[in-house]
Amino acid sequence: MGLSFRSPTFLLFFLLSCFTFTSIEAYDALDPNGNITIKWDVITWTPDGYVAVVTMFNFQQYRHIAAPGWTLGWTWAKKEVIWSMMGGQTTEQGDCSRYKGNVPHCCKKDPTVVDLLPGTPYNQQIANCCKGGVINSWGQDPSNAASSFQISVGAAGTTNKTVRVPKNFTLKAPGPGYTCGPAKIVKPTKFVTSDGRRTTQAMMTWNVTCTYSQFLAQKTPSCCVSLSSFYNDTIVPCPTCTCGCQNNLTQPGSCVNPDSPYIASVVSAREKSNNLSPLVQCTSHMCPIRVHWHVKLNYKDYWRVKVTITNFNYRMNYSQWNLVVQHPNLDNLTQIFSFNYKPLNPYQNINDTAMLYGVKFYNDFLEQAGHNGNVQSELLFRKDKSTFTFEKGWGFPRRIYFNGDNCVMPPPDAYPYLPNSSLRQNVSLLMMFITMLISIAFHFSFV
Repeated sequence: MGLSFRSPTFLLFFLLSCFTFTSIEAYDALDPNGNITIKWDVITWTPDGYVAVVTMFNFQQYRHIAAPGWTLGWTWAKKEVIWSMMGGQTTEQGDCSRYKGNVPHCCKKDPTVVDLLPGTPYNQQIANCCKGGVINSWGQDPSNAASSFQISVGAAGTTNKTVRVPKNFTLKAPGPGYTCGPAKIVKPTKFVTSDGRRTTQAMMTWNVTCTYSQFLAQKTPSCCVSLSSFYNDTIVPCPTCTCGCQNNLTQPGSCVNPDSPYIASVVSAREKSNNLSPLVQCTSHMCPIRVHWHVKLNYKDYWRVKVTITNFNYRMNYSQWNLVVQHPNLDNLTQIFSFNYKPLNPYQNINDTAMLYGVKFYNDFLEQAGHNGNVQSELLFRKDKSTFTFEKGWGFPRRIYFNGDNCVMPPPDAYPYLPNSSLRQNVSLLMMFITMLISIAFHFSFV
């Protein structure tokens, strides 16, 4: 007996499936513990409130907060105001008309804070501030994986019992993608002086944890993967319309033809535009980033792969880019050329995931679409004879991320195949077909 669309059982299964889908989308199997933690430390009391240092720690292994940087918002629990800030600023002051003389920095119920830019005067800075909101990932650059600002809050209460934690935290980095949980009061943070001889602690501390979902960040993918090999002439391209389709009728100017005489004016105009949406080169896949994996050479004890990352986005230069690759032979990676390598172990003892990134001041800067808009490297693997094979697409990666976003792979049945295995299969099918025809002809000859 089937389920009716109106039955309570069907509705229950539908709701459970929706819940399961959203929870999976916010979980990254290759970085299960990655998050951005916002730590709010009350360091001193004032006559009508407190002074706090707010720090964002990017505990993600490979996902940055890129330019134009983070935007942090919240809702005050009472009628708090911000008297002053260092290392950051609110985007709006709000209505401060009830104050005479000394006017607060911000009177909004739901302030929005951004980082200050590099070059800010020293008397407005604190430690870990003023990077334009850019925060690198913990796995790639832990020394630059935090951002801080200081805030003086008024009308807030002056004891641990009268202060109320803010609500409804939001984090844009720079667009949507992060979901923040409620603020939780934790043990006060302890601070050690530079000489290591004295320890102080915050009056009060609360934490907020924000997790990333690629589904929330963008409705369409941002990168794709193409494949090729030395043993097959087939080049498997990115799937058609991976990141959108060319449609000059409904969306004129959705992509740029590299042969257009107006391309120079289009590229120069990007500097004047605050639009963060990609302006991509016209391709069949329409993705800002393409990663090409080429199985290049086969030796007796080793095999070699060439990886090329191409930027098709005219609006973006990717600094501090990284590539995360999952492949079963990464535990036997012998040498890598012109990229840095860091193993990731999301599954404890299974070493099949690696982060690749550029060498500083050499190729850590991936230029926008054009002649120089690519970086490439080669990887040399040692063969493990118990697992190594070129059959059934084993030589190609299982998963690839670029800057933390999952890239779309071609369908498995399109992978370049070994000619010999294919030939054997074709011959066997042909022989079966001929045998069947002979048997039919033989049968009818005696009718």
